[in-house]
Amino acid sequence: MAKSLFEELGGKHERQGDYLIPCLTVPAEEEQPIGIWGQRHLDYLKQYHKVAYTNLLTSGRLNSYADIDRQAQERFERLIEGMKRTQVQQLKAENALEWTGRLNNIRACAREIVNEEIIFA
Repeated sequence: MAKSLFEELGGKHERQGDYLIPCLTVPAEEEQPIGIWGQRHLDYLKQYHKVAYTNLLTSGRLNSYADIDRQAQERFERLIEGMKRTQVQQLKAENALEWTGRLNNIRACAREIVNEEIIFA
């Protein structure tokens, strides 16, 4: 009996009853910790771009989001530093409570910018 294309390419079958079931496995990927930004992007892909998520999962490139996580974190920190310099430099010594409120507002604004530019793009 002639080999199928699947068998010629190194695929193996497993017999279950009267059927031959192909033994399929996902390629092993290098484990990389994915931070909060990468997890947000993956959740976005799962929910709104299922085909892209499935393609990344089956090709073994799903953990490549450590780079997106690093980019988003660097952008977040740069935005916070830039906004702090322009908005709340003198306020810390004068009114600590208002300074804290403005700093929280700056963080929220920076988080929204990173989400729009990197995570949900």
